[in-house]
Amino acid sequence: MSNPPVSPVHDLLARSNRLGSDPRTTNYAGGNTSAKGEAVDPVTGTPAELLWVKGSGGDLGTLTEQGLAVLRLDRLRALVDVYPGVEREDEMVAAFDFCLHGRGGAAPSIDTAMHGLVEAPHVDHLHPDSGIAVATAADGPALTKEIFGERVVWVPWRRPGFQLGLDIAAVRKANPQAIGVILGGHGITAWGATSEECERNSLEIIRTTEEYIAEHGRPEPFGPVVYETPPEAERHARAAALFPVLRGLASTDRPQVGHYTDTDVVLDFVTRAEHPRLAALGTSCPDHFLRTKVRPMVVDLPPAAPLEDVVARVRELHAAYREDYRAYYERHAGPDSPPMRGADPAIVLMPGVGMFSFGADKQTARVAGEFYVNAINVMRGAEAVSAYAPIDEAEKFRIEYWELEEAKLRRRPRPRALATRIALVTGGGSGIGRATALRLAAEGACVVVADRDAEAAAKVAAEIGGPDAAVAAAADVTDAEAVARAVREAVLAFGGVDLVVNNAGLSISKPLLETSETDWDLQHDVMAKGSFLVSRETARVMIVQGMGGDIVYICSKNSLFAGPNNVAYGAAKADQAHQVRLLAAELGEHGIRVNGVNPDGVVRGSGIFAGGWGARRAAVYGVPEEKLGEFYARRTLLKREVLPEHVAGAVFVLTGGELSHTTGLHVPVDAGVAAAFLR
Repeated sequence: MSNPPVSPVHDLLARSNRLGSDPRTTNYAGGNTSAKGEAVDPVTGTPAELLWVKGSGGDLGTLTEQGLAVLRLDRLRALVDVYPGVEREDEMVAAFDFCLHGRGGAAPSIDTAMHGLVEAPHVDHLHPDSGIAVATAADGPALTKEIFGERVVWVPWRRPGFQLGLDIAAVRKANPQAIGVILGGHGITAWGATSEECERNSLEIIRTTEEYIAEHGRPEPFGPVVYETPPEAERHARAAALFPVLRGLASTDRPQVGHYTDTDVVLDFVTRAEHPRLAALGTSCPDHFLRTKVRPMVVDLPPAAPLEDVVARVRELHAAYREDYRAYYERHAGPDSPPMRGADPAIVLMPGVGMFSFGADKQTARVAGEFYVNAINVMRGAEAVSAYAPIDEAEKFRIEYWELEEAKLRRRPRPRALATRIALVTGGGSGIGRATALRLAAEGACVVVADRDAEAAAKVAAEIGGPDAAVAAAADVTDAEAVARAVREAVLAFGGVDLVVNNAGLSISKPLLETSETDWDLQHDVMAKGSFLVSRETARVMIVQGMGGDIVYICSKNSLFAGPNNVAYGAAKADQAHQVRLLAAELGEHGIRVNGVNPDGVVRGSGIFAGGWGARRAAVYGVPEEKLGEFYARRTLLKREVLPEHVAGAVFVLTGGELSHTTGLHVPVDAGVAAAFLR
C-alpha cells in the first residue's frame, strides 16, 4: 500500500514567511510564492496535481494556509488553449475560479498564471529594492547580462497577467540553465526544484544585485546636499505644525489618516539636489505606485523658511498637484475607465522635515510611506549604476485604473462609522476613559490614550492594538505644556485630531465647611481648567485642518443636580457644562461640534470611585461602599446601574455621524434622575 502524497504547503509557508519578513527581499503585501504537488482528490480517491499560490491581497511575511489559493494544474494549464489573446487577458482571472480545488482559501491573484505555467515545482515572484533597481535602470538588459551572464534572463516590461505568465514560461523553457528573470520595470521571478533551491535562487538574485550596486555604483547618486537637516526636536516641531495642514489638503476628496517618516533614507533623499527630478519621474513597480500614486507632491522651500510661507506654498502646490493629476487622468482615460478616485497626493516630501504619507487608515498610510522608501532605494540603486527609467506614464495609468484593481476596491468591507477619525481621550487609562477609548477604536477611530498615569495609558493602548490603532500619551491636563505635548504626539502619530473626549477628572467629597482651597483648586484645575486647555489646544489643530471635528465633555448629572457635600466637584462640573455651550457657539463656524455627556455615579470600573470617592459618597448616603452602585440604581427611574460602557456608548452616538447637526447638547446617561432633567 503506497503512502499518500506529501503536501508541500508547510515548506511553502515557511519559505514565504522568511522571504516576506525581510524588507530587502520584498515589501509588505508584495510578491507571491507557490508550490506544486499532489493531493488526494476526495471525489476519485486518486492523486491530483495541484498548485498552492499566495492569494490576492495577502502578505508573505504573515501568510497562513488560509491565504493560499489552491488550483487544479490540469485545468489551469488547459486555459492556454482557450486564451483569447493579450487584448482580452483580463478575462482569464475569472477563469481561475473554475480551476479551484475545493472550497475556502484565498482568491487567485493576477500572478497565478506565472506560477502555474512556469515548469518548476517552486516559484517566487518578489519585489526587492536591488532587483527593481536593475529592472528600472535605463540599460537594464545589459546590466542583467553583465551581472548574471546566462544565469538570469531579462524580460521586457509587460503588465502582470496571463500573457506575462506565458512569456516567463517560454523564457524558462528556452533557458534551462537560468535560475530566474529580471522583470523590466517590475521585480524578479525565481524558481527551483525544491523549496530550498527556489529560496536560494531568489536570494542569489537579490544579494548579487545588492553587491553589484555596492561595488560598482557611484557614491552620491542623488547629487550634492543642498538643504541642511535640522535637529530632531526642531524637525518634529515643524512636522507637527504642518501635518494638520497637509492632512486637511490631502483629505479634500475624502478623509485621510497620516503617517510621518523622518528616517535617514528619507532625510538624505529630500536634502539632495536630484530629488525633485527623480520624484517627478514617479515610481515604477506596480505595488509601489498603486499605494503612492503616480508621483509625490514635493515642497520646494528650504527647512528654515518661515512657517507661514511654507503653509502658503503647500496650499499652492496642492492646487497645482490636483490640476496635474486631473490632466494625467484625462490624458489616458478611455470610455471604459473607472472614474477618477481622487486627485490629492498620497506622499508629500519636505526638505529637512521628511515624508508625510496618507491613506484610508493608519496602516494604509504607513505602508504607502514604506513603499516610497522602497522607491527611494530603487532610485538610488538605478542612478548609482545607470539612470533611473521607470515604466512610462500610460502604463502606470493602465494599472492604476485597471478594472481588476477597481474590483479589489469594490470588495473592500464598508468602512466603520469612525474610520479616518483621530480621537484623543483624556483620563483614558481607566474607567470611563478606557471604555470610551476601546469603543471609539472598535468603531474605526485611531485613538490617542492620554492619562497622567503613563503606564495605565500604555496598557489601554496595547489592549486596543498596535500603533496603527492606538498610541499612549502621558499628560497632566492641568499643565498647558503637557497638554500641548500630548496633542503634538497625536498629530505626529496620525496627522491631526478630529475627536476629543474631555474625560480626565477626580472628586473629593466634603461638606462646604470642610472643603479646603486646595480641594477646590485641584478639582477646578483638573476638570474646568484641564478641559479648557485640552479644548483650546485641539481646536487649534481642528481649525487648521479645516475638516470640522467633535469635542465631547464628560460632565455629570452633578452639573445640574445639587448633591450633598459636593460643592467643589459640582461647581467644576457645572463649569465644564457651560464650556460646552460657550464653545459650541464659538466653534460652530469651523464645523466643530461640542456636546456633553452627563452620567450618574459610575461605580464599577471607575478610577474616581476606586480612589476613595466611593467610600466617602457611601458614607454620605449611609450605605456600605460595596452597595453604592445598587443605591444609585434604586434612586433612578429605570432602576439600572450606570457602567463605563454606557457612557462610552453615548460618546459614540454623539460622534458616529447620525447626529451630524447636533451641537451644544447634553446627553444624560443616568438611568433617569428626575432632579437632573434638563430644563
